Amino acid sequence: MNLPDFQGLFGATGLSLLHRNGLLETLVERSMLEALALDIEVSEEAKTTIFSGYMHQHSLKSEEAKEEHIAKLKLTNAEFEERVLRPYRIAQIAKARFEAKAEGRFLVMKERLDTIVYSLLRLESRPLAQELYLKIAHKEANFADLAGKYSQGNERNTNGIVGPTPLNQSHPILMEKLRATAPGKLLEPFRIDQWWIVARLEKVAPATFDEQMSNKMSMELFQEWLRQETQNTLKKLNFNNNEEAQS
Repeated sequence: MNLPDFQGLFGATGLSLLHRNGLLETLVERSMLEALALDIEVSEEAKTTIFSGYMHQHSLKSEEAKEEHIAKLKLTNAEFEERVLRPYRIAQIAKARFEAKAEGRFLVMKERLDTIVYSLLRLESRPLAQELYLKIAHKEANFADLAGKYSQGNERNTNGIVGPTPLNQSHPILMEKLRATAPGKLLEPFRIDQWWIVARLEKVAPATFDEQMSNKMSMELFQEWLRQETQNTLKKLNFNNNEEAQS
């Protein structure tokens, strides 16, 4: 990977200015991505699919519309092509470098990737929470109707429905309760902070390791690697700056 000579381009003073303004890290990372992407060939078939998708996404229905779009971006045709193809190239780099480690990461991260849907009532009054729990349990009232009328959290706007959301993004106490129950089972009122909670697990969607998930895990591993390589490069630049300052 051939990176620009940042020291030669900007000098110690310029690098220091970029660093102080939070721009140097972004510059180094983007330079790394550009250097890596140049090594990835894109077939004509892939280019056709990528540009067709871009045209559709941006409602560009003709070549004239595309040219106007490129002009508004203030890019040359070559620069525009590179920008559109870069996400594909980066995805190919991530897959080539980290696909072999993707499943291992998936197994470690699976709890974060599993999603759930649950119904929630959040109340400050314990007696009211117990009353509404009994109404739902005895089928005297609908959970969604009661949540929309009585719940004191944001779930009131969704008739009590929360999710799909990763299980581990819930409050630890709620997460423990939901993990131990089965879909459709109503949980008796319990307390979290100042709230009395009535909840029911509706659906569990376990994450599966398919091609899409493999690509996702590969990309996460690549991004972690890129951040580390960026930090390593910054350390070298800082060391060079210190040496130049002392000479």
